Amino acid sequence: MTGTTTTTGTAMTGTAMTGTATTGITAARTAVITGLGVLAPTGLGAEAYWAATSAGQCAIGPITHYDAGAYPLTVGGQLPGFDVGAHVERRWVVQTDRFTHIALAAAQLALDDAALDPARLPPYGMGVVTASCAGGVDFGQREIQGLWTEGPGAVGPYQSIAWFYAASTGQISIRHGLKGPCGVLVTDEAGGLDALAHAAREIGRGRAAMLAGGAEAPYAPFSLACQYGHGLLSGQRDPSRAYLPFSASAGGFVPAEGGAMLVVEEASGARERGATPRAVIAGHASTFTGAFRPGPSAEGLARAAALALAEAGRSAADVDVVFADALGTPEADRAEAEALRILFGHRAAAVPVAAPKAGTGRAYAGSAALDTACAVLSMEQGLIPPVPNLTDPAHDLDLVRGTARRADLETVLILARGLYGGNSALVLTRP
Repeated sequence: MTGTTTTTGTAMTGTAMTGTATTGITAARTAVITGLGVLAPTGLGAEAYWAATSAGQCAIGPITHYDAGAYPLTVGGQLPGFDVGAHVERRWVVQTDRFTHIALAAAQLALDDAALDPARLPPYGMGVVTASCAGGVDFGQREIQGLWTEGPGAVGPYQSIAWFYAASTGQISIRHGLKGPCGVLVTDEAGGLDALAHAAREIGRGRAAMLAGGAEAPYAPFSLACQYGHGLLSGQRDPSRAYLPFSASAGGFVPAEGGAMLVVEEASGARERGATPRAVIAGHASTFTGAFRPGPSAEGLARAAALALAEAGRSAADVDVVFADALGTPEADRAEAEALRILFGHRAAAVPVAAPKAGTGRAYAGSAALDTACAVLSMEQGLIPPVPNLTDPAHDLDLVRGTARRADLETVLILARGLYGGNSALVLTRP
């Protein structure tokens, strides 16, 4: 994995922010999104996902991957009717975990959507970067159970690679013959945005195209057991009440499987081959405020947003909608609302806020990639999706609820936080 990120010269006083940011997204070579590959609990494929999301549908339901009745967490977001065999060749299915199956399927959908054949590009002209938080926990669960019940002979040779965070990047690059820069980012929810920024930097360095995004499949008892201690998971058993970000009833989040992969290309090259740029990756920045400390994330998230906007050549006044991180705990929601007040000042209560992940659950690194795909679709359709199940909004924000809202979207700000302290912001603009 190549590339570095630096930020310089930002100061915050009250609601004013000044300064510039440099993250390597090069204006001379514009990075644009040309293809979307989406697998979400609300739908497989961008069209199905958008239809459900724009209608405010919620796909959170009882966990069926294992018997969850005896565990603190019983509901979440699961992919509907995902037939792995229809998307992934058997030789790769047996070597890899479900999170890689999702990434492989999403990558193919993205390439198909962009009508891009990597074989037609220069040999080192395309690479891939993915993000993951959980890694291959389903595969790992089976191997650990085999080791515990039958001994070392029951552990297969693929355990050493299938659980690894970089497995999806490796398998996508092998499947499509991608010899350009490849990498993986492990920054939890923020990783979905960081991966897209990494791809944009590679476009700036001369690559023709990149695949970027994130995918997760977190449903394994031992994996979720590692999270019960942080106190951020919802204990609600009613799916319609389990994940209510920015609500007076907010009580934690529920996990989800799924994610999105996006095709990122150099704008002029995309047009030359007949592709239509769908959105510009205009700016990105990230900050760090410490593990499991949602409260202090307010200033860090605001700083990341200001730096990303500065890199995009936009101001807070230009933002038409915010796709929120929406962690769904009272403290974290208050902090994000405070970040928006720092960023927007007196406009904070008038800027539309979307949280589509409230209808899917939180797919960790996959959620930020899904939010980016949703933002592209929102710009194209001139429609901001509503926050599902939000009947008692809090924090004095202009949360879109009830029905989708018509809007002319030129500049979109996407926010993401990782449980381990990372804060990221990505700015998309209309081509």
